[in-house]
Amino acid sequence: MQNVRNNTLKLFILILISLGSHSAWAQTTSVSGKLVDAKTKEPLAYANVSVLDANDEIVTGTVTPESGVFQFQVESGEYNLRIQFISYQTINRKLVANTSTIDFGTIELSEDVNQLSEVEVVARRPQMEMKLDKRVFNVGEDLSNIGSNAESLLDNLPSVTVDIEGNVSLRGSGNVRILIDGRPSGLVGISGGSALRQIQADMIERVEVITNPSARYEAEGNAGIINIIMKKEKKGGFNGSVSTNLGYPYIGGINSNLNYRKGSLNLFGAYGITYRENFGGGYIDQEFTPEDTTYSTYVDRQRERSGISQNARFGLDYSFDESTTVTGSFLYRISDENNLSNNFYDDYDGIDRSTRELVRRSVRIQDEKEDEEVLEYELNFTKTFGGNDEHKLTADIQYRNNTETEDSDLRNERFVISQNQFVDSIQQRSLINEFSENILLQANYVKPIGENRSFEAGWRSTLRTITNEYEVTQEVEGQEADSILSDFTNDFIYNEDVHALYAIYNSELNKFTYQIGLRAELTDISTRLKSPVDTTNARDYLNLFPSVFMTYEFNKLHSLQASYSRRFDRPGFRSLNPFSNFNDDRNIRIGNPNLNPEFTDSYEVGLVNNFSDATLYSGLYYRRTTGVTERINTVIDGITYAQPQNLAERNSIGIENNYSHDLNDWWRLNGNLNVFYSETYGVVNEQVFSAETFTASGRATSQMSFSNDFNMQLSAFYRAPQQTTQGTRKAFYMVDLGFSKEVLNNKGTLALNVRDLLNSRKWRTTTVGEDFFYDSEFQWRTTTVTLSFDYRINSNKKKKEGNREGGEFEGGGDEY
Repeated sequence: MQNVRNNTLKLFILILISLGSHSAWAQTTSVSGKLVDAKTKEPLAYANVSVLDANDEIVTGTVTPESGVFQFQVESGEYNLRIQFISYQTINRKLVANTSTIDFGTIELSEDVNQLSEVEVVARRPQMEMKLDKRVFNVGEDLSNIGSNAESLLDNLPSVTVDIEGNVSLRGSGNVRILIDGRPSGLVGISGGSALRQIQADMIERVEVITNPSARYEAEGNAGIINIIMKKEKKGGFNGSVSTNLGYPYIGGINSNLNYRKGSLNLFGAYGITYRENFGGGYIDQEFTPEDTTYSTYVDRQRERSGISQNARFGLDYSFDESTTVTGSFLYRISDENNLSNNFYDDYDGIDRSTRELVRRSVRIQDEKEDEEVLEYELNFTKTFGGNDEHKLTADIQYRNNTETEDSDLRNERFVISQNQFVDSIQQRSLINEFSENILLQANYVKPIGENRSFEAGWRSTLRTITNEYEVTQEVEGQEADSILSDFTNDFIYNEDVHALYAIYNSELNKFTYQIGLRAELTDISTRLKSPVDTTNARDYLNLFPSVFMTYEFNKLHSLQASYSRRFDRPGFRSLNPFSNFNDDRNIRIGNPNLNPEFTDSYEVGLVNNFSDATLYSGLYYRRTTGVTERINTVIDGITYAQPQNLAERNSIGIENNYSHDLNDWWRLNGNLNVFYSETYGVVNEQVFSAETFTASGRATSQMSFSNDFNMQLSAFYRAPQQTTQGTRKAFYMVDLGFSKEVLNNKGTLALNVRDLLNSRKWRTTTVGEDFFYDSEFQWRTTTVTLSFDYRINSNKKKKEGNREGGEFEGGGDEY
């Protein structure tokens, strides 16, 4: 381990020395301004602001954020400032950079009547944008996302993977914090990652991946934060879109996003309803070798899931004046699922396949009805000062409650060889009633200090209560009432209060930009197990979480980024709950009320290279985690129990590369490669659990536009084998294919998407213990084919012509 740390330090120093040798010192000017619509005075987001030299070649530039404000640095000299935006007149202004700052103020853009009938885009929006503390993925042009859900969308992003249970990993590490529009949301719900299947990809505008979050963000989530930004139209008047999709295995749904903006009032809403069926399954091949005997079991697992889900989001923005806005919104989500699973067990005497004998055959059938309802209310206040969008105060209040019910009929049948059929043996029922109530209060204040500095501070409190009533009963012959199985029945209450304060200082010195932050969080967690024995467990802790970010620009095309942050993961509700499920009575998951938090120190350094038609990011990262939590499998009387345990530590070092290249005006390639080495060590009940793994994952996407209205996309993903503390995750690969065609005079898009073209999206693992060995495979769903149609209301899709100009410039930083 010491060698790994020494090699990491040496490599870090070599990168800094080699990159630092390219730096140059020059007098620079800070250029700023704001773009608005000449009629509505609304800010214009995603407009191109370019600086050209005497030869009309791009020197630098940027893309405006939602606020319409642009700001960048340029070396001393005379230039031409060119402003371009879809369907607006191009503006050219002379730029003489001979002072420290130049402020163009508010620039009004007028519509170009000659472009309204046939719009041209000179520079298209990049699929991935690198920013100081995050990567932004504009997912709208990714054909594989059309007709899919948020789970599939995330699983298609670089360095992000989603396992068979909907758990999200980033760079091979779990404990990722999922946010919606910068906040916890009812769209994710009690079920965590699995609820991502209920969010339609058509409702998502972009995804922000934050591998090393600053003190601005809550400290929860060791691996990082994934923020899903939902669509919300900014244009004036009435506009929006309606989409429908059909697919196989059967998928049918309709989604709509509508918006009406006039004067000081903006109304927005979205509604989606989807029915889908999924078929999956796999196997577990188990070998048991206790001291006195050997035996084995082969489990054939079959799954059918079907259900209907609905999402509705409504709200309004009201601007009292140009500086004060209040937003109120309401979310309602409901889902109704029917899940059928069959586990066929073949029990053998012995483990040698050539000699072992079948001694028993049985099946466990689960017929489950799962219902969930979410209500969420939110109020936001935003106040800017002195006409400066960078000087502002925001405050949020959010209330959310979730109700979830899982009602399962469970039947064990044994196979009678003489009758050659299964007969009823045991009839059971499990009922889970779960309720969650969440309150979020927060306020943030940002104040510029001079031209290139700013101070930011904030407060945040979250109050959360979850109640979980779990009852398991079994029919008893001759009795009218079912008998309660007390070993699996409980009543669990979870309370979590978190209070946080943070402060951040930003500064810019010529080509060097840095940010220093500190966050303090006070956590108060208490659990109560009311039955079978009334037991309470209270824990509270106060922790500090510093963060540092630095960027050095060698020039506008090449920059070096470095960052550090400290984060942690509290043991969650399901991990602390002593009992989790009874679906498979031979493989049971249980919680651990004695779990402690994980703490991670994360370091990252990377080089961003922007070219005229390509972007390359290469980064080195190192993470040290203490109190690592992993599920440890133990076998007692032939039953496997998986329980989370705190191990000692994990050290991970890796290199990540993201590459995007416009080969020409109709072909774009995107690639991602993540290679890392990890060591994990821990002791549980005097037994050592350790693992060393060197592994990699990669993704490649080819996007081709054969004409202005016909596109094709082919993408492939591969993850190499990975060692765990109790076995191996085997290699995994997947291929997606998509086509789209613009119709109805560019008002509609027809898309055909094939997800998992080779039907290879299967999770394969081995698990090894002192007296057992498992080999398993599981597939959540088979190859999916989806046909979708999207119709845009008062908003034609723009034609794409030409390559990017001057590379992918960093846009404004959306904060939350």
